[in-house]
Amino acid sequence: MSKLSVGSRLPETRLRATAAAAALMLCLPLGAAAQSAPAVATAAASLPAVVVTSTRSPIQADRSIADVTVLTAEDLALQSGRTLAEVLAQQPGIQLTSNGGLGKSSSIFMRGMEARHVLLLVDGVRYGSATLGQADFDNLPLGDIERIEIVRGPLSSLYGSDAVGGVVQVFTRRAQPGQGLRGNGALTVGSKRHAQGSAGLSFDDGLWNGAVQLIHTENRGFSSTNERVLFGSHNPDPDGFNQNAGSAQLGLRLPQGWQLNARLLQSESRTGFDDGPGADSRAGLRTQVASVDASGEVVKGWSTVLRIARSANDYETLASASPWTDLGTIATVQQQLSWDNTFVLPVGSLLVVAEHLKQKVSKPGGNYEVTERTVRSGALGYRAVLGAHTVQAGVRHDRNSQYGDQTTGNLGYGLALSDALRLSAQLGTSFVAPSFNQLYWPSYGNPALAPEEGRHAELGLRYTLGEQSVSATLFGNRVRGYITQGANPTNLPYVESRGVTLAYDGRLGPVRVGAAYDHLDPRNATEGSANHDKLLPRRARNQARLSADVDLGAWSVGAGLQARGHRYDDAANTRRLAGYAVADLNAQWQFQRDWSLGARLNNLFDRQYETAWGYNQPGRELHLTLRYSPR
Repeated sequence: MSKLSVGSRLPETRLRATAAAAALMLCLPLGAAAQSAPAVATAAASLPAVVVTSTRSPIQADRSIADVTVLTAEDLALQSGRTLAEVLAQQPGIQLTSNGGLGKSSSIFMRGMEARHVLLLVDGVRYGSATLGQADFDNLPLGDIERIEIVRGPLSSLYGSDAVGGVVQVFTRRAQPGQGLRGNGALTVGSKRHAQGSAGLSFDDGLWNGAVQLIHTENRGFSSTNERVLFGSHNPDPDGFNQNAGSAQLGLRLPQGWQLNARLLQSESRTGFDDGPGADSRAGLRTQVASVDASGEVVKGWSTVLRIARSANDYETLASASPWTDLGTIATVQQQLSWDNTFVLPVGSLLVVAEHLKQKVSKPGGNYEVTERTVRSGALGYRAVLGAHTVQAGVRHDRNSQYGDQTTGNLGYGLALSDALRLSAQLGTSFVAPSFNQLYWPSYGNPALAPEEGRHAELGLRYTLGEQSVSATLFGNRVRGYITQGANPTNLPYVESRGVTLAYDGRLGPVRVGAAYDHLDPRNATEGSANHDKLLPRRARNQARLSADVDLGAWSVGAGLQARGHRYDDAANTRRLAGYAVADLNAQWQFQRDWSLGARLNNLFDRQYETAWGYNQPGRELHLTLRYSPR
């Protein structure tokens, strides 16, 4: 996407979609018999045992040195009416700032790092805007997602630029081995005339496998701004949202364990936004990710994955109340080629990666001064489990056509102090190349900007016994050459973000309980600067989350409470945003084997709050979901 930042005055406003026409219906059962409902399994109980994002190869989740969270399809099914960004903001170490409602621009801060410091992958492919320079979480519907892996901490040694605060990888829907032919469907209705329909088919016959999912969403919305918004942008009209999205996957199993896969994810959205009184302002966004990959074992002990991919992000301003807003499309195309190889050694394993990335951009009224760049990369990673000890090391070299050579590295160590208690430590470096907007946007950019470079450290302790898990993580980040917000950005010598995350997940009798607390200290660390020791904008120093869920046979019920302290909207800490607490309720009834009815009440007490100055957030909302999901 091609906005500068949340709340920015730049005329990149939001979203257009070539409107796809089809109305989606609930998918009918395919040979499924109606039976009595079993107890609904809790999301935590189905937590996968294997993760791939933290090392670029499959490992046991409990052996990961990095701080990893996995969200399953069962978790996401309980989040009716929420965006991907809102779901991520429920997790430890993550905060959200939003311009209000579905489809409006939002930013994710992970461990206090900027939104441009969080890398978003879709099935292993970079997803986002090279003009804006950050991931776009606003155009990915939850119904297309099978699983999410969240890795906190620097991963530039694996993924290159942008992986500073962490990496979020989304896995789209796919068939399960041996499932045969299945359909699925869901219909959600809710407050503010919210309606969403989804339908899908998947199959696996042992040789071929595939999946198709279609989703349509409509929401009347609410006014995204109030009178406090800057630059006179307020318009009291409701700012609605409309989206058509779909994903497809086709796979072929070849002899000797080889596999071929093709994947496509596309989303087209249109939203209203406030850019001044009078005329209705509208924008659209079309995003697409397409990839083909081949994977298998070349010889015993050598596994390989070769992927060719293309992602696109077309942001179009359709109408605006502001005379300074340029109508037209701002486009990003990213062409990616990656080759991952894992070698099993007598002790441990070696990862060898080669990558090529080409980014090309354009905008209305003429192109940027520079419209494309290429990055050629190579990476090495080593990992070994030696009894109670786990060691991990990595190095990556990127040759950027604009900025020359950049080298990043990572060292990690894990120690099993007992069967239940595990210690971990990591050191890493990172870098982020400036975005095309930061460099070349007329009357805004600064072509003299240098890349940001970071140093990072973390220390973690986790105790796991049965279904009980308690963890504590200390972390520190220091970024040199931090790029400031606003017109004519500059490289600030230093910023720092330090903090601690405490988390608990487990059972207290029949109740599944989750709790987390984050203390964060993100500051301008440049002595002598005008804002030295000021807090970085839009990060709360304290946040906490408490949830409780219980299974009652065919019923499950739950409640959650999230609280965040005050934050500041500007670098000088003059615009204070008050803290807030929001409570949610949810319930689900499995009335037949494959059918369920769910309800979610968000913002139970209708709390009014802001995460960006002058931008409203959703009030109390009720959503009801009828779901067909064969088991």
